[in-house]
Amino acid sequence: MNYSSSNRGFPAGNPIANALVIIVGALAIGASIVLGFFAFLVLSGLILIFVSIVGVRVWWFQRKMRKAAGRNGTAEPRAQSESQVIEGEFRVVDHRTGPAAAKGKTQD
Repeated sequence: MNYSSSNRGFPAGNPIANALVIIVGALAIGASIVLGFFAFLVLSGLILIFVSIVGVRVWWFQRKMRKAAGRNGTAEPRAQSESQVIEGEFRVVDHRTGPAAAKGKTQD
């Protein structure tokens, strides 16, 4: 039996075997689609649960921070962040002579 490459049909000459190959192939493709759909649903559900847990945790943390800010006496946390004044002390150090020479000098 010499098969030519131009004959691209089913390899079996039996029509019943060909029908069984088509039926089994269609069932395998259908089962793959159904299992893939359910795997997608399970994965989507897990992602939704994870995002919900993270969202609740972030909300809870922000609520806790607002309560802590209220106890410290800052009723308006926005007012503090809008302020552009930075208070502090400084001392001028002459880089040419170093910090040891600046100790004895006073700023007027």
